[in-house]
Amino acid sequence: MSRRTLSILMLTMLVLVLSGCNPQAAAPIGPDATGIWDKYFVYPLSWLIKESALILGNNYGLGILIATIIIRIIVLPLMVKQIKSSKKMQEIQPEMQKIREKHKNDPQKAQAETMALFQKSGVNPLAGCLPMLVQMPILIAFYHAIIRTTEINSQTFMWLTLGEKDPYYILPIVAAITTYLQSKMMGQATQGNPQMQMMIIMMPLMILAIAVTLPSALSLYWVYGNLFTIVQTYFLYRDKGNMPTPKGGASK
Repeated sequence: MSRRTLSILMLTMLVLVLSGCNPQAAAPIGPDATGIWDKYFVYPLSWLIKESALILGNNYGLGILIATIIIRIIVLPLMVKQIKSSKKMQEIQPEMQKIREKHKNDPQKAQAETMALFQKSGVNPLAGCLPMLVQMPILIAFYHAIIRTTEINSQTFMWLTLGEKDPYYILPIVAAITTYLQSKMMGQATQGNPQMQMMIIMMPLMILAIAVTLPSALSLYWVYGNLFTIVQTYFLYRDKGNMPTPKGGASK
């Protein structure tokens, strides 16, 4: 299964899961939560957002920002691994292009030689999907924390009511734009790959379609997370000490 297909399947699953959630039917979440999901995922996120908001003058929009930063720091090792994998993919792009041109009339042969190149170079083409796999349950738990915590979903931030959709669609559009920028930066290694370039366009459109139907607090979390990743990627791609260098020479 390709990384593109896996990403689409995960986003589709996210839409189905979130669209099946009924805020009115969901039980409020609190310190007496039971069950692994509520006790160890949903309630800790609810508590983190509320406590962060209280520290910042009961500002829940900024509370979500603090919660997002903490979550992103926790998953930072996975994000660094993703960026390193992307960097390695960038380094072998010339060889991949040669293989595609050499076997343009034999896709199976091109696929076999490409996989052999991945194995030789120590590249896992699906490594970049690991952060998304980890973030899926976090995103769903975040959604539950919002809709099941009255202190969060009833709060306002700028023009938003955190538990309701953005009435002007501003935040979903920003979420789509930042997703595109993030994908573009991470997609430096996919130049010349039409399928992955198409994915860079499709992902923001899918995020836009999802975001317009969900509480604005979730879109806010997504935008904050994208901005964190964009800044992180900017510095990590330029930190030669953290990036692998091609054999026989220094990285550019």
